[in-house]
Amino acid sequence: MFRGLQRLAGFAALRSTRVWPRAFSANFRSLSTADLEGQLHVKRRRCGEEQQESMRPRIGTHNGTFHCDEVLACFLLQRLLRYQDAEIIRSRDPKLLAECDIVVDVGGEYDPLKHRYDHHQRSFAETMNSLRPEKPWQTKLSSAGLVYVHFGSEILSSILGTDENDSRIPVLYNKMYENFIEEIDAIDNGISQCDGEPRYAISTNLSARVSHLNPRWNDKEQDTEVGFRNAMELVGREFLERLDFFQHAWLPARSLVEEAVHKRFEVDSSGEVVIFKLGGCPWKEHLFHLEEELGIEKPIKFVLYTDQNSNWRVQCVPVALNTFQNRLPLLEEWRGLRDQELSKICGIPGCIFVHASGFIGGNQTREGALQMAQKTLATQETSNEK
Repeated sequence: MFRGLQRLAGFAALRSTRVWPRAFSANFRSLSTADLEGQLHVKRRRCGEEQQESMRPRIGTHNGTFHCDEVLACFLLQRLLRYQDAEIIRSRDPKLLAECDIVVDVGGEYDPLKHRYDHHQRSFAETMNSLRPEKPWQTKLSSAGLVYVHFGSEILSSILGTDENDSRIPVLYNKMYENFIEEIDAIDNGISQCDGEPRYAISTNLSARVSHLNPRWNDKEQDTEVGFRNAMELVGREFLERLDFFQHAWLPARSLVEEAVHKRFEVDSSGEVVIFKLGGCPWKEHLFHLEEELGIEKPIKFVLYTDQNSNWRVQCVPVALNTFQNRLPLLEEWRGLRDQELSKICGIPGCIFVHASGFIGGNQTREGALQMAQKTLATQETSNEK
């Protein structure tokens, strides 16, 4: 009994004097000042990381099945300095979305002042033209188009490492919308390319490929997060590749086409044939723009250039940019023929081929290719006189 009382008294003394257990006390004494400072630094760092994480901007969009427009919208926003480290919140919960700095493709609200960019509400009918009247495009915008309208110039200048006053920015802005984003806007809003039944289906466009990254309806695993990240990589890569092409290949080609247009009467007195110093450049759109800018009344019919084998090509100018119809195709009796047979029929040495549709032909020499264009022009003039 006495020993029991002694034990209880010992515990009481331990409590009252706050004496730590021996093992803990030993461990505590073994920690150096450096160890304690290290532990404190780790705690502070973790606290700082948590605080920094809570301060990260948030981009909100819907969860579940994803589409090309909001995937591209999120990618584009993260090209901006203020959103480059943004967390993407995928949810339809209004409370979560309300905490986001910017919301795209969900929420039923379009309000640029609040950075809300949805296009699904019944009242929404905005186009590039309605928001920026100096632009011609009248396709209803998706979330990708909305982000591009409001941030596009800033996004492009950020990617190119320049400022928005760079003269290339407005040119590339228009080119990227017309040749990349407008298609995504139209598909997401269910707008057909043409009236009536199309001749064939196009199922390999970017929107379709993004769609295929969603889980299949009968997959056991229906989580869309991995697919969404993969889709962002896909659309981001293609956006940047297209922009790089327009910046480094398409844009520099304008000066080459412009020089050829100004020298066209040195090539042929009709002014309907131009020769490019280098082959393979993207010339069609530049040619149409220059004809309009320079007020060229007599449309150019043929372009000549060298191919990769140092032979010469004669190519017909199309009626419009996105058509296979030509202003003047090569003569019908030449089409589908090759080499000696073709040279014999047309009376021009060095012929290589004429395509079956008549839109392009080849010759071993510049003079031969030019003669193929001139003979076609002469036949047209004879037909017009009759």
